[in-house]
Amino acid sequence: MFSFFKKKKKEEAKEEVLEEKELPLSEDDSLKEPIKEELEEKQDTEKEIISEIKEEEKVELEEPIKETKEVEVKEQKKSFFARALEKTIGNLSSIVPKKAEKIEFDIIEELLIESDMEYEIVEKAMDGLPDMITRAQLRHRLVMLFEHSPEVDMSNLPKPFVQLIIGVNGAGKTTTIAKLAAKYKSENKSVILGAGDTFRAAAIEQLSIWANKIDVPIIKTKQGHDPSAVAYDTISSAIAKNIDHCIIDTAGRLQTQTNLNKELQKIVKVCNKAKEGAPDQKLLILDGTQGNTAIAQAKAFHEMVDIDGIIVTKLDGTSKGGALFSVSNQLELPILFVGIGEKKEDLIPFSPDNFVDSLLDGIYL
Repeated sequence: MFSFFKKKKKEEAKEEVLEEKELPLSEDDSLKEPIKEELEEKQDTEKEIISEIKEEEKVELEEPIKETKEVEVKEQKKSFFARALEKTIGNLSSIVPKKAEKIEFDIIEELLIESDMEYEIVEKAMDGLPDMITRAQLRHRLVMLFEHSPEVDMSNLPKPFVQLIIGVNGAGKTTTIAKLAAKYKSENKSVILGAGDTFRAAAIEQLSIWANKIDVPIIKTKQGHDPSAVAYDTISSAIAKNIDHCIIDTAGRLQTQTNLNKELQKIVKVCNKAKEGAPDQKLLILDGTQGNTAIAQAKAFHEMVDIDGIIVTKLDGTSKGGALFSVSNQLELPILFVGIGEKKEDLIPFSPDNFVDSLLDGIYL
């Protein structure tokens, strides 16, 4: 950080240089050259001093600007989770109408259960906590519930990076695909979509509308045609056109529908034929309004095709935000994104810290 005394010393040095610069030159020609050299040297020193002062002043200004921007980004993310948890926090406020610095053990337990956290997970979070619980104590326990999820390295991705989007009808698959595509485009990445949900009426049309809206190419066929063929053609096109991201939709499959499950497994095998190792990521879309009831669904899909990550949608439309603790802890799968709303911007990377802080903001001072 720039020092006032250092600046004052340099300014004094600058004044001294200027004063000496104003001395008249000797009439003696033999003295003119050394005096000239000395003045030039002092002028260079003066420029160097001024340059250093300006540079340090610039750093002084840039540091708080950088810090301010970082705070703004953090607050923006917290604001997003606050919106996502609005109904959950509103429900908790009915139990704790007035915020406090410490809250009773029994009340915290009730709050967590009310937010749709499984009782087994509640017990794990509360074990060993005192009768009166501070925000810091509870925060540590809640953030720790996400520690079993593996970290996902999104650097040095293969090209194309093939994502297979899985989930039951109505969970928000199509809209989430559009949001992901918009996100990648905003990062200056190329994207192609595959309309692999050939079973549901209007699914192809819905994804086509989104593709036109966000201006990305789409591979599609007629309703009822082979979805595996769509997956193969989408990956082949992505390879031929050197596209960065390839996102493939699939039919909304209930785990009880054996034929559809076999079709899902077939798509995974066909993806690998189109590009070795594909799909690179199998993402399960879970409807946030279903709370803990979505866990059985997720387990069945995970056993079937080894899910790599979860995206939770419609979190703003439910008071069951606490279910995310159960989902992550029970499945030991990372929650990659959270979606609220229908706009393409309404998707944000999941952050356990911001999620927990937003939840606790509703009950603690």
